[in-house]
Amino acid sequence: MSDGGGSVRQRKKSSGDGTGSRPRKPKSTTSSGGSSSPSTAQQHQMWARIVLMVGIVAIVYFTTFRTREKKFATQREVLELRTQPLDCSRPYLEEISKFAGCIPNRCGRFVSDKIVSPAEAGILLDLARAGFELGQSSGGASILDLHSGALSKGTQFVNVYRLPEAKRLFTNQHINVYRHVKAKVQQAVADHFRLSVDALHLTHPTFFSRLTNATAKTIHDEYWHEHVDKETYSSFHFTTLLYLTDYGKDFTGGRFVFIDNEGKHNRTLVYIEPKRARVSGFTSGAENLHHVEQVTGGVRYAITISFTCDREMAMADPKFALDDEEEEEEKEAATENGGTREGRVREP
Repeated sequence: MSDGGGSVRQRKKSSGDGTGSRPRKPKSTTSSGGSSSPSTAQQHQMWARIVLMVGIVAIVYFTTFRTREKKFATQREVLELRTQPLDCSRPYLEEISKFAGCIPNRCGRFVSDKIVSPAEAGILLDLARAGFELGQSSGGASILDLHSGALSKGTQFVNVYRLPEAKRLFTNQHINVYRHVKAKVQQAVADHFRLSVDALHLTHPTFFSRLTNATAKTIHDEYWHEHVDKETYSSFHFTTLLYLTDYGKDFTGGRFVFIDNEGKHNRTLVYIEPKRARVSGFTSGAENLHHVEQVTGGVRYAITISFTCDREMAMADPKFALDDEEEEEEKEAATENGGTREGRVREP
């Protein structure tokens, strides 16, 4: 009996020592072991935070790094005059202030379809095509400088006036129209920026350009890089372009693009679509950072006509290969007419 009673007491004691006499606490679902998944409410909160963060990043990106586009002149428009005034860059203003009569009332840019006639542009296009028959760049960007005679040929340059064919290709009409158009563009720059036309001088380089989509062969073929004219050519103070062919008709790509920086990261791209006889002009300082888009098809012809306020950097009208021959003819005609000079009247 005692042994039996002792056994009972022992079982009770063992039972008291264990955990069975107390209710066990359930394991927490948020224990550090992480064995349980988040609740539905926690998942919703997590996704709300992710969406908020993505929204903040998007807002910061689009307000900090923003590029806008603006069309300054389209091919379909016929513009009497369109202007965009800008503040002059400090280095440009400091330099140009030395030249009396050549200080712009304000820096900026303009475009007009009424300075040069389509007929004049057509004659100059004929001149350009005739010149480029004698030589073209193998890399798609060819130039013809009638002042120095430089003509692209392969990956080099030749002097066009040393080629016998030049006398046959460059006619008297070509020469006179070129000089007349240059004078009209010079007057337009003086009028727009309120300069004395006599203080404005033609400067080097002034040239025809022919652009195609051929792969660039040398650094001279890479015309599409952003640049400031004053930094590329120290003599430049005012830059003009006369377009000889039509964007979207004669070629694709090849628009002229100003890059206006507003703050560190905001940029506005201002486009000019080339059009035959269209003239664009602008101050050559850092206020007019620009480039030309790559031509994707066809052929783009234009003339860059550049001006300086520094008389020491001026250059005369081109001395064409024809001139010597014409002067001899005029001298002979003057002699035959008793010393009077009854030759052809040549425009300046």
